[in-house]
Amino acid sequence: MDTAVLTSWLHLWHTPGVGPALFRRILDQYGTPEAFLKAPRGAWRGLDLRDEAIAVLEGDHPPAGVTADLDWATMDHHHILTLEDAGYPPRLRDIATPPPVLYVVGDPQVLHWPMLAVVGSRHPTPGGRETAEAFSAHLARQGLVIASGLARGVDAAAHGGALAAGGLTVAVTGTGPDRIYPGTHRSLARRLVAEGAMVTEFPVGTQVKREHFPRRNRILSGLSIGTLVVEAAARSGSLITARRAVEQGREVFAIPGSIHNPMARGCHRLIREGAKLVETADDILEELGAHALVPATPPLPTPAFSGHASDRPDPPGAPEPDHAHLLEAMGHDPVSVDQLVGRTGLTVAMVSSMLLLMELRGQVASLSGGRYVRL
Repeated sequence: MDTAVLTSWLHLWHTPGVGPALFRRILDQYGTPEAFLKAPRGAWRGLDLRDEAIAVLEGDHPPAGVTADLDWATMDHHHILTLEDAGYPPRLRDIATPPPVLYVVGDPQVLHWPMLAVVGSRHPTPGGRETAEAFSAHLARQGLVIASGLARGVDAAAHGGALAAGGLTVAVTGTGPDRIYPGTHRSLARRLVAEGAMVTEFPVGTQVKREHFPRRNRILSGLSIGTLVVEAAARSGSLITARRAVEQGREVFAIPGSIHNPMARGCHRLIREGAKLVETADDILEELGAHALVPATPPLPTPAFSGHASDRPDPPGAPEPDHAHLLEAMGHDPVSVDQLVGRTGLTVAMVSSMLLLMELRGQVASLSGGRYVRL
């Protein structure tokens, strides 16, 4: 997408009162933002736009925020995706109100891989925090990308667990791409975008607002093939994410807890409403089945209007020659993932995802203690 076309998208996105739903209506009626911007004033009035919005649309120049967005996207590893881009994540495009514009820090291709949202309380119990870390670490080793909201509590534990396991993680935020909230998570954000990504629909400079977080939650669930709720109070933002997942036709998982723990009531409520009760991370993998497999090759190229491409040489799912190399390295005795990493030089994420695929193909079997054996 060239700069002129992208500018028209951003011009419309920065118009007051134009949110995802109205933007989608405009695209359905006019095809492109460019066509809409060239339409007569009467056509704009027909969409019930406010006078403030009409003034912005009639201006000789795009809003100042458009220039800020374009400048931001010239920096390394900064990307702007629109619904028209081939690189826009297909799962997110399928939801009822997809963000017309996505701001991505990191590697946009990660957004195409199987992703599990892990959410929960900002004030979890020590056990809840440990559970979020352990589940995320195990699932990341199996090749799933762990997505969360960069918030305190369960979100931070989920991101941290995935990183500790050598896996990938994605943060979906409710601020502009140039802001980190909370500020204490700047170091965590830097670590996760080194190979994963940070995503938002809010333009550069957008500050923290309470009403942004429900909008953020639909993106988090929309990017993911399923949502896991670790701990949540009876009224919790995590329940909003779970309900969005249900509306989007995605799986919802919940971990039960003590009847005396107020942080378990939200999970119990979800289970009563039909969420799948899980006791181990393998319960999730079993339920997701083939949906959890990492694609063998990058699904789509990095969009043209972006900063530098990712430095990662290969995605977690490796081509067939690496599968043969891994099988040869296994020998005929039980081996651990760490041993295979040492023998092959592949990453933990690559080895774990290939082992999962080979297990489903009947080429290897998993044993107790995290070991595998060639069949």
